[in-house]
Amino acid sequence: MDRTEKKALVASLAAVFAETSMVVVTRNNGLTVADVTDLRRKVRAAGANYKVAKNRLATLALDGTQFSGIAPLLTGPTALAWADEPVSVAKVIVEFAKTNDKLELLGGSLGSQVLDVAGIRALAELPSLDTLRAQLVGLISTPATRIASVVQAPAGQLARVFGAYAKTGEAA
Repeated sequence: MDRTEKKALVASLAAVFAETSMVVVTRNNGLTVADVTDLRRKVRAAGANYKVAKNRLATLALDGTQFSGIAPLLTGPTALAWADEPVSVAKVIVEFAKTNDKLELLGGSLGSQVLDVAGIRALAELPSLDTLRAQLVGLISTPATRIASVVQAPAGQLARVFGAYAKTGEAA
């Protein structure tokens, strides 16, 4: 890599760090090309990105961003995963690390909050944004349906009473 390519890489990483909300740092302890390709495919399907970058260049790109706290994690063969939706990238990386022991989770950052491995795993256990939205809609609509059934119940009871009177009047 020549100097201009390095500057371009640092600039592109700095732009990514300025726009994203979550960065996860992993260590590659001998992943095969097929494993990395599979991981990249899963990460991309979750709406995130996964990139192996030189630690020195990534550290330069982190300077002055909200993610500068993860710079000490960038030692050895590391890779960065990032996304705007934090739960999705954490879920994919944690699930892949469970099935492949050659991918080591080092930590990450959610905004300016630096997370350790336990923090990333806790984040991965949260439901996705779509699931949370569905739960919220369910919570909002449940009281409305209960109110509607309570309001309709007296009218239904009156209708049954009138129906019973009508039947007794026909029988007489």
